[in-house]
Amino acid sequence: MSKKIVYIGLGIVLVVALFFVFKPKKNTAINWQTAKVTRGDLKVTITATGTLDALTTVEVGTQVSGTIAKLFVDFNSKVKKGQVIAMIDTTYLAAALSDASAVLEKARILMDQAKRVFDRTNKLFKTGTVSQLEYEQDLASFESARSGVTSAKAQYNRAKINLDYATIKAPIDGVIISRNIDLGQTVAASFNTPKLFSIANDLTKMQVEANVDEADIGGVKQGQIASFTVDAFPADTFQGFVKQIRLEPTTTNSVVKYTVIIEVENKSLKLLPGMTANIAIIVEEHKDILMVPSIALSFTPPSENMAEIKAALPDSIRNSSHFNKMLENKKGNNKFKKVWVKESGYVTIKRVKTGVSDGVSTEITDSKLQVGDDVITGIIHEKTSTSTQKSPFMPTPPKGARKF
Repeated sequence: MSKKIVYIGLGIVLVVALFFVFKPKKNTAINWQTAKVTRGDLKVTITATGTLDALTTVEVGTQVSGTIAKLFVDFNSKVKKGQVIAMIDTTYLAAALSDASAVLEKARILMDQAKRVFDRTNKLFKTGTVSQLEYEQDLASFESARSGVTSAKAQYNRAKINLDYATIKAPIDGVIISRNIDLGQTVAASFNTPKLFSIANDLTKMQVEANVDEADIGGVKQGQIASFTVDAFPADTFQGFVKQIRLEPTTTNSVVKYTVIIEVENKSLKLLPGMTANIAIIVEEHKDILMVPSIALSFTPPSENMAEIKAALPDSIRNSSHFNKMLENKKGNNKFKKVWVKESGYVTIKRVKTGVSDGVSTEITDSKLQVGDDVITGIIHEKTSTSTQKSPFMPTPPKGARKF
């Protein structure tokens, strides 16, 4: 009985050993994801959003209260400087002017009378006929009457100006983009002047008020080129230039932003006031430079593939101190970085010095890379092929049998 157990145990051990001997073997081949080293132009941009507006927009108000009696313009009307665009009812204003004119005339009569009295008293005072007290009283009456004329004249002028203010005129050449009144409406001019119209000076030249984050404002300079799109014309790209960087900050949700004014031509009149612009300001531009994808600078092969990578290298590279030094310096330094390059039959490392980057591509300023070289950006997947040696203990499938 004991011998039978021993034989059974030996049989199990033999089967296990044969399983490992004839276990399927995996041959892995790394499928590298690569990109070409290219030469071209690189633009570093700052993105922002903003609102379109006319270069000059004037809000027309009124200095006097009253009822709108006449309207001569409407939305989109073109106007010239000095053109009458509306009138306020002048009934009360004309009456006030007449009253002020009568007061002025009365004041002049009183002044003339006081002057005649003073002239007579002055002559008598010189001959000693009247006293010093009477002379001074008549002089004071004349001067008081003269002051009354000055005051009445000021009231008359004020009434005349108010009457003139009833005629609303365009202060600039432009287009009416806003009309906030209707015929018969009463407007009250108190502490705040009511806004009647908004006039845009010239819509063939407009500006974008861009909101730029404080982290990006340091790169913005006057004269830089800016391009933008608007939702109304998504296929069109408009261009302008940075005209002004305003110093007043605005804070929204704890984010500090600055207003950057971008001037833009609008000869086609496609752009309208109030449109939202998606802006890209070109803060730096390098032409005809060597470039690699930025992701290639951060790629490192998985540690499990290092042995296979080294084994495929020529001895001159694998045993060189330069290669091993770069391999050990995983993080590199601020001045130089490294990229993995796929060459004929093997993968190696090359040291590079980088310049500007737009986030997608990075400038290479010093390197042994050439246009057309394949830099590695990742691993797509691992292709696995399985080869199985037939075990002598496995039965032979019948001819024509299907495998599942």
